[in-house]
Amino acid sequence: MDIFFLVLGFLLMLVGILGSFLPILPGPPLSWVGLLLLYLTTAVPDNWWLLGITLTIALTVTVLDYVIPAAGTKKFGGSRAGIWGSIIGLLVAIFFPILGPFGIIVWPFVGALVGELTNKSDNKTALKAAFGSFIGFLTGTFLKFLITVIYLGLFTWKAIEYSAEIFSFT
Repeated sequence: MDIFFLVLGFLLMLVGILGSFLPILPGPPLSWVGLLLLYLTTAVPDNWWLLGITLTIALTVTVLDYVIPAAGTKKFGGSRAGIWGSIIGLLVAIFFPILGPFGIIVWPFVGALVGELTNKSDNKTALKAAFGSFIGFLTGTFLKFLITVIYLGLFTWKAIEYSAEIFSFT
């Protein structure tokens, strides 16, 4: 059962990292569940303090992910259309990697700009608001990615530390 929890937890870690870029998946909470599964093995001793702190961080980052882009957009005079445009731009970058790795930067900005322009903003206001939406989106995405990678590091460290116990078949 320990190996099952280990494999499922690792898969959730990977999906959590992917979820830091895809707005459909809650990246940090998924990574946290992967960490929880590791601690539910009989080999790894319980550490409820670590799990409680990491859960609090995961939930806080998830809430901030909704607040930061809106705050960035509002600060730069944007609208909800700019936020949605940024999200759609990210999906274009992921599913149509025309610009390669630069697409993850370019398309959310283009999407935010188009969103603002469809919201009947003038060009200068739309550009400023798109920039704010884009900066807020990137900040939230970076924060989620950072947390999920740290959780993967904790997972890997503990899995290696207790690998002899996890893989013992006695």
